[in-house]
Amino acid sequence: MNQPRRGEVWTVDRGMAAKVRPAPVFRVPFADRDYALFHVIPHTTAVRGSRFEVSVAVPWLEAGVFNVQGSVSVPKPAFVRRLGALSSPQLELVAESMRRWLGL
Repeated sequence: MNQPRRGEVWTVDRGMAAKVRPAPVFRVPFADRDYALFHVIPHTTAVRGSRFEVSVAVPWLEAGVFNVQGSVSVPKPAFVRRLGALSSPQLELVAESMRRWLGL
């Protein structure tokens, strides 16, 4: 499997306590001394109306939102299958919400 790239949406297995969910990848390339982790933001169909939920319409994903508050870093083995990729403007919407959530 290739390295998941920034903006790609993969199904991600977040472990025993969480469901397998689609999630876009947010990362920059890492060096050998860095932790080999990928930051992802899970997609959910259980919309709550939070200001940290981002709706992005793509034909290969059910209607729902990316839940920025549920973001997590995962290792490469957590990636199950590539679903597609977000466009730059779509990715920027999610990144903007992430900056708000982190106070950046």
